[in-house]
Parts: sequence; structure tokens; C-alpha cells
Amino acid sequence: MTIGIPRAFLYYRYHVLWETFFEELGIEYIVSPETNKEIMKRGTIHAIDESCLSSKIYTGHVDYLIDKCDYIFIPRISSLGEHKEFVCSKFQAIYDVIKNIYREKDLKILYYSIDVVNKETELKAFLKMGKFLGKNKAQVLKAYYVAKQAEKTHKMIELEKQKQLLKSSKLKILIISHPYNIYDKYVGEPILNTIKELGAEPILGCVTDEKKAREIAHTVSATLPWTFNKELVGSMALYKDQIDGIVLVSSFPCGPDSLVNEMLIRRFKEKPMISLVLDGQEGTAGMETRLESFIDIIRLRKEKEEHERN
Repeated sequence: MTIGIPRAFLYYRYHVLWETFFEELGIEYIVSPETNKEIMKRGTIHAIDESCLSSKIYTGHVDYLIDKCDYIFIPRISSLGEHKEFVCSKFQAIYDVIKNIYREKDLKILYYSIDVVNKETELKAFLKMGKFLGKNKAQVLKAYYVAKQAEKTHKMIELEKQKQLLKSSKLKILIISHPYNIYDKYVGEPILNTIKELGAEPILGCVTDEKKAREIAHTVSATLPWTFNKELVGSMALYKDQIDGIVLVSSFPCGPDSLVNEMLIRRFKEKPMISLVLDGQEGTAGMETRLESFIDIIRLRKEKEEHERN
């Protein structure tokens, strides 16, 4: 049995957990390649019209994996535990959406379902998935806990790297973006590369202490319902005094991001901020020009403040 993992959506949050889990159980898996023009084209053709860019990219990765594996891995996540809090509906519905798009192919899907509010925890989900894969409970528990430790270690390493970047003497630009957008080679990496080429240091809002971020997010909004957006809002509150400017990155037409970004623009007026909306169009000239102007303004502002202090 070979499991195909789409390199999109929650892959960028959970890939260490998933890959370690399958490795510990001796299950073979393949991961779709980095997003490219062909994958973007496949997703645009097959995705439903109302899909956001991130959903189209995900569909493109699924389409790539068809006929290359026995099962395509598509987890379903509804809630991660907080009362009256849930994740974007695309993560709840993606299993059904993909199943419907490829209904004529009788697509075989490996999945787990997490809805902590209704007592469907991550551990229970992995136990059920492990049983489906033909493994006994002891094997699955061991693989899960090894995978969770690997995930924890990975997050600690990434957080430590970011702490070192925050000590840089360069301009520090906080990027508020879901990992599946900013880590994507086709749509997100050009933003990171441009900021670096302009002599600034990109700081990622998605690299943060998730628990602390969710807690401090309440000081910004007590009613924000989306867990992943709440973590980004919290990271913005945690990092705001250590950075020089903020770039909001979202995919068109993401509903939660459009609402949350508008709130952030109104709540964090003390820092220079721009919003970049990813729409899948080829070419990066417009994005590069906007970032160049933005960083130039920040530099001029800092020079003026230093001159006034002296």
C-alpha cells in the first residue's frame, strides 16, 4: 500500500506528524511535488468555481497523485478543542469536495476526522486510521507518540531559528499568512525571496507558540471563531514590538482572511502594513513593486525617527 499526500493545505502544518506516523508503521507514502504551473493549471480546471486559490492548489496536488498511489490522504478537521471555535469550512468539507470532483474515478481516500468539541480527538482519529491500515493498537499508539514528539521537536527548532532572526540588525517584516500560502513554492516563496532581496528579514507569523498566540488573541478579539486565524492574530500581538512592518498575505477569495485582515489593519495602526492577495496570476512584478515601495517607506521612517532622536 502506498499513500499519496498532497503538498498543500494542512501538509505544511502537520507534515512531520503525518510522515513520521506512516514511517513508524512501515507504510509507504509519496508526497506530491512543489506547486508549479502545471499543478496550478490542473487545480484551476478541476476545482469548483467558488474555490479559493488555496483550494485550487490542493485540488491540483490531488489530481497529480491520482494513479500514482493506492490511497490519497485527505484528513478532515472541524474543531481543535476551543468552545465555539472551529477551523475554516474548507478543512471540514475538503474530503467531500474532492470525493465529488472525482466521483467518476471512484477515488480511494485515507482520512481521519478531528472534532474535539464533539469528543473526536486527534488520538482517537489516528487510532481509527491505524486500525484501517491493519495495525494493532500498540503499534499505532507507539507510532503516534513518536510522531507527536517529532512534531514538537520540529516546532521548537523552527521557533528557535525565528528567535535568532529577530535579533538581526536588518529591517524585520512580519508576514501574517497561513503556512500553506507562504510556504508554497509557486505563490508564497516569491514574497519571501523579494523581501530578502530588498535587504530585509522575513519573520513568519505562522512560526509561533500556538498556545500563547491563541491566548493573547483574545486581547485583540474576544469573538474570533477561526482557530488558525486566531493563532495568526495572536502571533501578530506577540511579535509587533520586535518588527518594523507587517505584510498580510491571503488567497483570493478567502472569507475568514478578508474579515480578519480588515480587523488587523484597524487594530494595529502603529505599524506600517500592507495586504497582498494571491490570485494565481502569473508574474510577480506588481507584488515586487509594492514590497519595494513598502520597505523603502519603512526605511525612510526609521531614518527620520533616528534623526529626530539625535
